[in-house]
Amino acid sequence: MAMIALNIMPIAYILKGQRVDEIVKSPQKPDFAPEKIALLETIAAKLPGMIFQILQRQDGSVFIPYVSSGCKYLYELEPEAVQADFRVLYKLIHPQDIKAFVKSIAVCRTTLTPWHWEGRIITPSGKLKWIQGTSQLELQAEGDFLWNGLVMDITDRKQAEEKLQESEARYQAILDAIPDLMFRISRDGEYLDLKSEGANITLSREEIVGKNLQELLPSDVAAISQVAIAKTLDSGTLQTCEYHLPTPLGVRDYEARLVVSGTDEVLAIVRDITDRKQGEIALQNLAQKFAKAFSCSPDSITISTLQEGRFIEVNDSFVKLSGYERDEAIGKTSFELNLWVHDRDRLNLLEQLQATGVVRNLEFEFRQKSSEIITTVLSAEVIDLDGIPSILAVHHDITERKQVEAQFRLCAQRDRLLAETLVRIRSSLNLEQILQTTVTEVRQFLQADRVFIGLNNTNLGVRTLAESVDPKYPSVSGWSTNDEAYLQELRNLLKDNVVRVVEDITQVAFSPKVKAHCQKFQTKASLAVPIMLGDELFGALIANQCSGPRHWQPIEIDLLQQMSEQVAIAIQQSQICQKLAELNTNLEHQVQERTAQLQQKMQEVEKLHRVKDVVLHTVAHDLRTSVMGNLMVLKNLLNQGVESRGAGEILAGSKGEEFSPLHPAPRPSASSQSPIPISRSIIERMIQGNDRQLTMINSLLEINSCEKQGIEIKLEPVQFSTLLGGTFAQLEPTLTQNQATLKNLVPTDLPLVMADGTRLQKVLANLIAHSLQNNPPGLNFTLSATVEAGMIRTQIQDDGVVMSKVECDRLFDLHVRDPQDCCSTSIGLKMYLCRKVIKAHGGEIGVISNRKRGLTFWFTLPLATSSAANRP
Repeated sequence: MAMIALNIMPIAYILKGQRVDEIVKSPQKPDFAPEKIALLETIAAKLPGMIFQILQRQDGSVFIPYVSSGCKYLYELEPEAVQADFRVLYKLIHPQDIKAFVKSIAVCRTTLTPWHWEGRIITPSGKLKWIQGTSQLELQAEGDFLWNGLVMDITDRKQAEEKLQESEARYQAILDAIPDLMFRISRDGEYLDLKSEGANITLSREEIVGKNLQELLPSDVAAISQVAIAKTLDSGTLQTCEYHLPTPLGVRDYEARLVVSGTDEVLAIVRDITDRKQGEIALQNLAQKFAKAFSCSPDSITISTLQEGRFIEVNDSFVKLSGYERDEAIGKTSFELNLWVHDRDRLNLLEQLQATGVVRNLEFEFRQKSSEIITTVLSAEVIDLDGIPSILAVHHDITERKQVEAQFRLCAQRDRLLAETLVRIRSSLNLEQILQTTVTEVRQFLQADRVFIGLNNTNLGVRTLAESVDPKYPSVSGWSTNDEAYLQELRNLLKDNVVRVVEDITQVAFSPKVKAHCQKFQTKASLAVPIMLGDELFGALIANQCSGPRHWQPIEIDLLQQMSEQVAIAIQQSQICQKLAELNTNLEHQVQERTAQLQQKMQEVEKLHRVKDVVLHTVAHDLRTSVMGNLMVLKNLLNQGVESRGAGEILAGSKGEEFSPLHPAPRPSASSQSPIPISRSIIERMIQGNDRQLTMINSLLEINSCEKQGIEIKLEPVQFSTLLGGTFAQLEPTLTQNQATLKNLVPTDLPLVMADGTRLQKVLANLIAHSLQNNPPGLNFTLSATVEAGMIRTQIQDDGVVMSKVECDRLFDLHVRDPQDCCSTSIGLKMYLCRKVIKAHGGEIGVISNRKRGLTFWFTLPLATSSAANRP
């Protein structure tokens, strides 16, 4: 870089893309003497750098007459490459140093002073180097500039300078970070200098430097210090002394470390060790407490080497837990004492301690001196004991707890087994399946080789009902015997409902037949529990161990006793089920007989219903004929009376006698007929009464048909507003007769509904008629309709009398009304039919009693679907 003693931007402007080799071939190329070039080569070969010459003419052309071979070492470039294009060197300058380089070139050109620059380059291979460039600028006769210079590799020097600076900075930082007092003291005790930054000192520098120890320190402390100074200077070794000094904070402890720092002069580093002294005292107290805790702890505590596991110290609890005395354990390893049940556990513990330095609450099994296995919870930590990595371990014996937990698990498993057996007994009637599942699960719980249930039967002898056996051993399934003597011996073994526990067959006296039986089926230990049905021995639940003798635990004996009780319950339940099955068979015969009788009675009732229908239709037909005849006569009479008399009377017989239509006199002869005067109002009431009777008879017949066959409706898409308009046009005479008004608020753009128009008109007429018949003239109606949730809700509101909630709830029910009010009965039948019609349409109907006046009848109808609306 430094060899390019030019301003980079002017060079780029002058060249304007010209190659350096073109400039070199120019006719204006200067002529350099060969001897001068040879001299440069000789000098360059002896220098650890690169020598260069650069010529810059006034016309801006650049010529590099010489670059030494040091270019290869320094820049990793051939001299010819640099001479061909000097800009390759510019590209190697470190980006952070380019600015300083350009500035140094500009200053040299401007002031014509020698050029000097230091900076970094990055070679093509990626190496970072520090270089130093120097050059002398010579002005030639033609006005050209000739740069003669040298570029040196100063990387080693720069690295040494950086390390020196870092070292000085580090030492200064260390010195600044030391909070201790530092004094330079002469042999006779005079303070020469001090460093007090960061230290707690009450005197200033001027009050200390130049004074003597005797002037500033108590006499005893000064004497101790003077002795330490002399000893340090005489021996040339580090000396340490401790002393107390009263301070504004109380009496403090100090430690002075003295080293020789010059002729008859020492450097004293004084440190406040009050906290350390207090810590040492606390540590001593703690050590005493630890020693007491170590010896008195109820848990075993040991200290052993980390690598070998060799015991350094053990407490009394370890002696009690392991069975080894202190002198037997100390100096021995845990492997030598055979403490580890599983050698791998110690290796796992060592790995965890080396990884984390501490373990907590790990369960391990250990072997005592008596070879008994115990379980402990181990917590351990790595400590440094006189420079030896050691393990401080605490063992908490949980053997009893583990045994209790195992017992609890067995109890829970036993209880679960009993509960499941009880559930099976209650939910299943399959005795064979219950017994087989029982022996399978009992064998799994006991881990026995064979479990079976034997039956004791007077007629059948002894046989096996269910068995679960290890495939390695023979099965007793299918075995039976009729040897009465042998059977009696087996019964005697379980007499008086006693559990038979045999831990070793060879240690119990049996008859030759029983021993032969045990040998045949390889039985080594046995546990038998009788199955009692009341006071009778039904059989036994038996567990065998074939692999060898076995100690039967109390919980195992208790399980078999309880299971035998459950098996007895299952057997009793099976016997009861058999009896129930027999009773059920008899009951089925009885039910069949009762069913036949019931069917006969139902046929008789059906005949009575047919007779009732015939009577109802016959009576209704006769009543209708009579009523219709009465109506025709009464209407004729009414019409004749109006034409002849006009005053409400008609002519009777010629003799002037009057007869009531309700009480007819003996029929007169044809020759003796005479006019009979009757009131017009009486005839009108008779007509009204006959109309009501006819309506009631028709309603009864319709209700009877509905109850038997249902209402037949013909659904079709209907424009609801049009239907309502036609209905109220028909009701107009009735409304006028009763001086009633109707306000129609139904929108004309309502959607289509699926309805039977004829039946809906009757519903609307019946609702209007109910309000008219239960209110005086002058009633006002308001009709409205809205679309809600796919339905059209229609409301008919009047301003008449109100009803109670009970009356509203029962209005549409079929019930017996006031027998004296035939009008109420007729209206009730119509209201019942209204609900039947609306329900058949898929809607709802009801009535609401308004708070102030009147009622609001409402009913809903489903909207017509698109498919239904499009049907022809």
